[in-house]
Amino acid sequence: MSIVLDKKTGINLSKGSRISLEKEGKRLEEVCIGLNWGVIKKKSSFFGLVGGGQDAVDLDGSVSLFDESKKVRETISYRKLKSSDGAVQHSGDDRSGDTSGDDGKDNEVIQISLPRINHEITQIVFFLNSFKGQDFATIPYSKIRIFEGNKHEVKSVFATFNLSADPSFADSVSMVMGKLIKKSNGNWEFAAIGEAVKAANIDETIKVIQKNYL
Repeated sequence: MSIVLDKKTGINLSKGSRISLEKEGKRLEEVCIGLNWGVIKKKSSFFGLVGGGQDAVDLDGSVSLFDESKKVRETISYRKLKSSDGAVQHSGDDRSGDTSGDDGKDNEVIQISLPRINHEITQIVFFLNSFKGQDFATIPYSKIRIFEGNKHEVKSVFATFNLSADPSFADSVSMVMGKLIKKSNGNWEFAAIGEAVKAANIDETIKVIQKNYL
């Protein structure tokens, strides 16, 4: 299940970089985080005569909301698609990835209405978990893009953050992609993280985030 969105590009972020979610001096209100990833290509054996093909990749995109004390207030994922106040909505579970190569579409979209976020929330963290335990070092790419609009319409892409398979991801099935940080003036900025973590599932990843990424 891929969500068809116009191909528009924004700033290409790298690890540790940040971007303010403001447009022409105005605060953004409707922000989406689009998640996209590729399938694992199987290696052929016996001089290319046996094997090959591909393995579908079931990554689960999630977002956790934290207050100033690092307490998690709510987590939105395939297990719960909408926050209690309706400020955060998840498009639903994608269980395959890009089966025909990078199609420029988002497999999952998390939509956020920033004005509706509880005022006690100071950080919103986005992360991926491999439901089938597939190693992130074998997944060809995982991408995140931040855009103004909703899951049906892209008004403007602000930034993209692309991670390719890397040996440092070996033996990891979870990844912290990035986070929204509320600044003292009430505006939000996005910080790119893109680090694989030693966690087996959503709940374990939240604990790692609380310890290392807030």
